[in-house]
Amino acid sequence: MENLERNHRNRQVIPFLFMLLWDQVLMVPTRYSVLEETESGSFVAHLAKDLGLSAGELAARSARVVSDHDKQQFVLEPETGDLLLREKLDREELCGSVDPCVLHFQVFLEKPMQFFQGELLIQDINDNSPEFPDKELLLKILENSQPGTRFSLKLAQDLDVGSNGLQQYTISPNSHFHVLTRNNSEGKKYPELVQDRALDREEQAELSLILTALDGGSPPRSGTALVRILIMDINDNAPEFVNSPYEVQVLESSPPDSPVLTVLAWDADVGNFGRVSYGLFQASDEIQKTFSINEFTGEIRLKTKLDFEKTKSYHVEIEATDGGGLSGKGSVVIEVVDVNDNAPELTISSLTSSVPENAPETVVAIIRIRDRDSGENGKMICSISDHVPFILKPSYKNFYTLVTESPLDRESRAEYNITITVSDLGTPRLTTQHTITVQVSDINDNAPAFTQTSYTMFVHENNSPALHIGTISATDSDSGSNAHITYSLLPPHDQQLALHSLISINADNGQLFALSALDYEALQGFEFYVGATDRGSPELSSRALVRVVVLDDNDNAPFVLYPLQNASAPCTELLPRAAEPGYLVTKVVAVDRDSGQNAWLSFQLLKATEPGLFSVWAHNGEVRTTRLLSERDAPKHRLLLLVKDNGEPQCSASVTLHVLLVDGFSQPYLPLPEVARDPAQDDTDVLTLYLVIALASVSSLFLLSVLMFVGVRLCRRAREPSLGGCSVPEGHFPGHLVDVSHAGTLSQSYQYDVCLTGESGTGEFKFLKPIVPNLMVQDTGNLPCRDSFVFS
Repeated sequence: MENLERNHRNRQVIPFLFMLLWDQVLMVPTRYSVLEETESGSFVAHLAKDLGLSAGELAARSARVVSDHDKQQFVLEPETGDLLLREKLDREELCGSVDPCVLHFQVFLEKPMQFFQGELLIQDINDNSPEFPDKELLLKILENSQPGTRFSLKLAQDLDVGSNGLQQYTISPNSHFHVLTRNNSEGKKYPELVQDRALDREEQAELSLILTALDGGSPPRSGTALVRILIMDINDNAPEFVNSPYEVQVLESSPPDSPVLTVLAWDADVGNFGRVSYGLFQASDEIQKTFSINEFTGEIRLKTKLDFEKTKSYHVEIEATDGGGLSGKGSVVIEVVDVNDNAPELTISSLTSSVPENAPETVVAIIRIRDRDSGENGKMICSISDHVPFILKPSYKNFYTLVTESPLDRESRAEYNITITVSDLGTPRLTTQHTITVQVSDINDNAPAFTQTSYTMFVHENNSPALHIGTISATDSDSGSNAHITYSLLPPHDQQLALHSLISINADNGQLFALSALDYEALQGFEFYVGATDRGSPELSSRALVRVVVLDDNDNAPFVLYPLQNASAPCTELLPRAAEPGYLVTKVVAVDRDSGQNAWLSFQLLKATEPGLFSVWAHNGEVRTTRLLSERDAPKHRLLLLVKDNGEPQCSASVTLHVLLVDGFSQPYLPLPEVARDPAQDDTDVLTLYLVIALASVSSLFLLSVLMFVGVRLCRRAREPSLGGCSVPEGHFPGHLVDVSHAGTLSQSYQYDVCLTGESGTGEFKFLKPIVPNLMVQDTGNLPCRDSFVFS
C-alpha cells in the first residue's frame, strides 16, 4: 500500500517538474546579427547581460552554447559572459540561397538546469560576382522573326542574396536587340533578349553581343558572357511537351544511373525542323550534378545518389529544341521518398568523467540525439544499460540528462561503463550505441586501519643509533591522497618519558628507529601510541599501541663495593698469626648492574704472595685461610682477586687485598703500604719525626688502657657466633644498580659495618659505619665489558 501511495505521489510530482522545465525552455529566442566573413573571435553579444546573469554565475553554472549546425560556431567566454565567433562565417556555405540566414543555438545552464534559445542572423556582404554557367551562349533565330520577339537566355548565378544578389542584365550596344531583366517561377532573374528590328540572313548571318549581369552591391560586381546569334532559315513550329509539368517520386536509396522518367515533345514540322532534341534548361549546378537527360530519347537518369535529408524535392526545367532552333519549355517535379537510411546520431554535449561518491543525483552527461530521417523513420527511443545506478531523464526536445540514481560507493565499485542506445522506429530499425566510462572519485570516508591493535618489539640494549627495531603498518581503503598514510608518534601519557629522544618513526612507511643506545639498567621497557593519518579533507586517523621491550646485554663489569678501590691508601686487613684454618679474613662485596645470569657473580683468587695460604669462596667472595700460620710466613701479603659475571661474553673486575699478619693487636708497628711521596711535604717530615717520638712516650701509657678495652670486647664477642672479618653492607643490596643519570653514575650511598671477631685470641678494630662516597664509573666506550674502574 505504501508503494502505491509513493508511486501516486511521483506521478503527481513528475508532471509538475515537466511543466516547470517546459516553461524554462519555451522562452522567446533572442536574435543577434553579424556580417558574414567576420573574423573568428569577434564579439556577438553580451550573453550574460541578456540572460540577466553575471559572468560569475555563467561559470558557476557551467554555461555551454550548442548550435543546431553540425559545426559549433560559437564560443562562450565564461569570465566575461561574451558570446564570440569560433570561426569565420560564410553565409553562402551555411545557408546557400536561403534568406534570411539564421543560425539557431541553445544556452544550457546547470544548478538548476535551464535552457535559452538564441538566433544569429548572418547578414550578407557583396563578396560574390555574378557568373554565367557558360562563357559563350549560342542563340539561333529564324530570319523571319518579327521585331518584338523575345528570346530567353541562360541566367547568371550570384551566390549573394538580397540587394547584393543579381539585379539586372545589360547587353553591348547594337541596332537589332536590347535585353530585359525578368523573373522566373522561382523568383530568379534571367535575361530576355528582345528583337528590335527585322533580321536579314543574307545581310548578316551572325551577331556577337556581350551580355553583362550586374548585382546591387556597392560597388556593384558583374559577370559577362558572349552571346552568339545565328540567323536561321524559317521554322514556324516549335516543339511542345506532351505532359507538362511532369511529376514523379524516386526513392532516396535509388542507385546512380537509375531512370527517373522519360519526357516527350513533338514538333509539327517535318524534316530537320521536326527533329527534337532534349536538354536541361536554366539548370542550377546541383540539378546538373544530380540529373542527366538523354538528348535524343528524353530519358532522365540519376547521376548521383539522392539524400532526402538534404533535398526533399527537385524542380527541373527541361527544353525541347527542333532542328530549326525553335524550342519548347517544360518542367519536371521530382519528389524524393524517404527511406530509413540514417542511423540515429548521438552527441555528448557535456560529460563529467568523474563523479564523487556519496553525492546524490549528480548530472553525469547531457546527451543530444537526432535522426535525419522523417516520419516513423525519424522517431527515436533512448535507453541505457541495465544494472547501473544511473537513470536517463528527458529534458528538452531531443536532449537527455544522465544522472546518478543513488549515491555511489567507490570502495565497492570505482568505475562504470554505461552504454547509451538510441534506436529509431523505421523498418528495418537502426541503432546507435555509445559507451561512456564514469570514474567514481574518492572522498575521505575511511580512516586508516592498523594491521594490529598493538605491536611488541624487542631490542637489545647498547644498540647502535638509528637502529631499525620494527615496522607498523596501516591500510586505507580510500584512494589517492585520501589513502596516503602518514605515521607519527603520539604524545605519551607518561610526561617524564622523553619519547622523541628515544624513538623516531618514518612518516611514509611506518619504520621505527631507536635514536640512541638504550640502557636496560636505566629503562627495561616503555610503551607509546603511534598514529596513522591520511591526507584527506577532513583528515581521518587511528592509533595503535607499541610496546618496546629492552633486552639485557652483558655490558657491565662487576663493581666492587668492598674493599674500596678508590681510597688514597689501600685498605689493609689484619690477620692474627694464631688464626685457625678457615679463618674469615674479609669478604669481597661486588654487584653487577646487569640482570639475570649476566649478574651472577663468581670470585676467583688469581695471585697471592703465599699461594697456598688463602682461598676465596667462588659464590660469596669470602677470603679465608687454608692452613695455620707459621713464623716463616711473610708479615705482609698481597692478594689479587677476580670477580666475573656469568654473561656472554664474560665481564670481570679485579680487586687487590692487603693482609697484614699481627701477633695480637698490641704490635706497635703496622707497616703502611707504599704511597707516592709528595715533595711538598719534605719540609714537614723532620717536625713530624719529633712529634712521633713525643707521642711514643705517651703511647706506652695509653697502651694499657687499650689492652683492657680489647680484652672486654673479646670476652663479649666470644659469646656471639663467629661473623668473621667481613665487610657487610647494612640493609639489603639490590641485584643491580640503576643508572638514573644516564651517565653511568652510581648515586646511592652504601654503609658498611666492619666487624672483627675475637677468634684466635686476637683483637680487631671496628670501623663504625663509614659512608661510601658516590662512585663515578667512567664509560670506556661501546665495549661489551668494562674490566677496570676509575674512581673519584
